[in-house]
Amino acid sequence: MTASAPLDVDLALVGGGGAASLVLAALDRHGVRDLRVAVVDPVHRRGQDRTWAFWDHPGNDLDPLLAASWQQVEVATPAGRRVLDLAPLRYAMLRSGPVYDRAAEAERRLGIRRIVAPVDTLHDDGGHVTVHVGGGRPALRASWVLDSRPRSPRRPGRTNWLQHFRGWWLESEAPVFDPARAVLMDFRTPQPARGVSFGYVLPVSDRYALVEYTEFSPDLLSDAGYDAALAGYRDLLGLDPARLRVREVENGVIPMTDGPFDARPSPRVVRLGTAGGATRPSTGFTFSAMRRQAEQVAAALAAGRPPVPGPAYPRRHRWMDAVALRALDAGGVGGPEFFDRIFDRNPAERVLRFLDGATTPAEELAVMRSTRLLPMVAAAAGDVGARLRDRLDPARRSATWTVPPPVLGGRTDVDG
Repeated sequence: MTASAPLDVDLALVGGGGAASLVLAALDRHGVRDLRVAVVDPVHRRGQDRTWAFWDHPGNDLDPLLAASWQQVEVATPAGRRVLDLAPLRYAMLRSGPVYDRAAEAERRLGIRRIVAPVDTLHDDGGHVTVHVGGGRPALRASWVLDSRPRSPRRPGRTNWLQHFRGWWLESEAPVFDPARAVLMDFRTPQPARGVSFGYVLPVSDRYALVEYTEFSPDLLSDAGYDAALAGYRDLLGLDPARLRVREVENGVIPMTDGPFDARPSPRVVRLGTAGGATRPSTGFTFSAMRRQAEQVAAALAAGRPPVPGPAYPRRHRWMDAVALRALDAGGVGGPEFFDRIFDRNPAERVLRFLDGATTPAEELAVMRSTRLLPMVAAAAGDVGARLRDRLDPARRSATWTVPPPVLGGRTDVDG
């Protein structure tokens, strides 16, 4: 390859984080051996730089990689605690190191090329995509590009919130955690004036756990604000700071918006991860949809089809997310009450499948009926009115909303 002759490949993965790593592992698992593949990313990802939590059925290819899993979780409010049995599902925690290791092994087996450089531009002429790296140099010419770099939505949503958080990996001198049960949402934290806050606890053992403070709200906190909120949650749990050691810190910012993400910005460029719509607007969960995208891409390539996954969530779920976000933003429903009623009036397994976009319309109606009716009807009417106004206002349709980067030290947990 010379400076004037870019490398020709069948598939280029732009971005090398979680979404690309899952694709690489899926290509290997599906036996895709006859494609020329390259990965372009300014960093070769290794080690523990993020943590994913998700639910699935036990007994799949991720089992050997999990840091922990639980078939019981707690949801807590000031009124009390509810223990949920998730069977036949489980709640699982996966750290990035094993995912990157599996992707690296897939790279070796598949003979994948890696270019460690930032991507400047992608030029799609309808037949191929030229990938320009630092300085505008054309490094690759690919038949298809899978782009998982973080992106903001094409235009602002009608509601633009963020899920932002800080977590401490805590090691205790004595047994203080219950490794058989995770705390999924603990709403006993002080609630912000506009938004929702909660803590959660993901125990790996009786002495080691990820303890995290999370907010769903329009604005980030200061660095000191996250530390203060997390210290307050630690104290609420009754943990003695003198007997704890903070081993690691994780931070993150994830968009919660009904603004549209361009999953197919040009004929031969496909976006994955958050940029491809994998983040559920009402919860911020991303991993399960990201994993589905990887499986669909690999299965398509194995069958000789274009590597284009289906929509991350059904359209009706995206509409329900928009209504829920509007109701929360308007204050018509409180976050703790909203989630508490859903879990109280539905089997936990149904709620989790609903959050993954895997329920039937009848099940979705049952979930929605468990919320407070009048505020949700008002939010639905407001959403319809806002959509009509958008159609009449071309300037708003062309506006932009940029997801802010974390204002924290430490690591970031944005999926992509």
